[in-house]
Amino acid sequence: MDQDQVKIGIIGGTGVGQALGLGIQDAHRHEVQTPFGPPSDAILETRFSGMPVFILARHGPGHRLGPSQVPYRANIFALKQLGVTHIIASGAVGSLREEFGPRDLVIPDQMIDKTHRRPSTFYENAAVHVDFSEPFCPRLRGILLEEGQKFRESPGDAAPDAAPVEPAKADAPATPAEPTEKTGAATPAEPAKPAEPPFAVHGRGCYVCMEGPAFSTRAESLMHRLWGGDLIGMTAMPEAKLAREAEIAYALVALVTDYDCWRQKPAAVTKLPGNTPEPALEMDADALLKEILANLRAATDHSMRLISRAIERIAADPSQVSDSPARQALRLAIWSEKSAIAPEERQRLAPLWGRWFAG
Repeated sequence: MDQDQVKIGIIGGTGVGQALGLGIQDAHRHEVQTPFGPPSDAILETRFSGMPVFILARHGPGHRLGPSQVPYRANIFALKQLGVTHIIASGAVGSLREEFGPRDLVIPDQMIDKTHRRPSTFYENAAVHVDFSEPFCPRLRGILLEEGQKFRESPGDAAPDAAPVEPAKADAPATPAEPTEKTGAATPAEPAKPAEPPFAVHGRGCYVCMEGPAFSTRAESLMHRLWGGDLIGMTAMPEAKLAREAEIAYALVALVTDYDCWRQKPAAVTKLPGNTPEPALEMDADALLKEILANLRAATDHSMRLISRAIERIAADPSQVSDSPARQALRLAIWSEKSAIAPEERQRLAPLWGRWFAG
């Protein structure tokens, strides 16, 4: 498989293209129609390190679509029509585990689907059962994890096992600048470029996808922890499942913004009528929102750095992802007798399953 046969789709928040530093002004704008209506927004096609990249804002212009209103089927179908083979998605999450802190990134490996209002299959007129036991592409996850570990060791930061550096003594003489060959005058040392701060990228996590748009109750948050959930979000389903049905490899970069509500501890107790205690919140709502938005901005910056490195890695050797298992997801998944499927239905969904009807 050559490089032009691997095409990367990026699904994220509004402005994801600018955040990646891509030449959006020169991008080709695709206004796509699908059997499931238009996607959230026009899909922008550009190139990154020579690799074709297609960018889609999940929530539409101005973030106008709530998680239950996102046209997930149209989004995935449109990307498939444009030839996208692999999707790297990003999305904000709350953490259900102490070790996943705000501003960290998590590359989830499992999923629990709690959504109930969203169409979650393309195949409403045939029996199609894809294997979804491992919901995320192992090839994409492997690249994201390997590149993510490098951000823990940014220049100027000692590796975890490195010996500690002896601090400079206050009375130690400064190292003199080297004289130049022509004048003998000392040349001031060039100021070092500030190192980009390291950040944590966690290699596993179970993502619980809730319907929303309201956040969890404390009881629900605690229940999700008991289920084995590590992250709580609203957008990865049915997006990941539809990508599998479309034979598109899919991986998610989860952006931790807060600890959800399970971790919140009361700061004080007020008395209500009848001597009923009510816990007061740790901080006021305005301060909490500002903190979460700041965490989101920082985590978004981290995710764009990671995704950029992952695309560069794939562009250098597309064969690393060419055998993603999802690309054969329909081989044994079509259980209906193909001759019994209406010709118009076969044609309607041809970009998804057409090759399995050839011959």
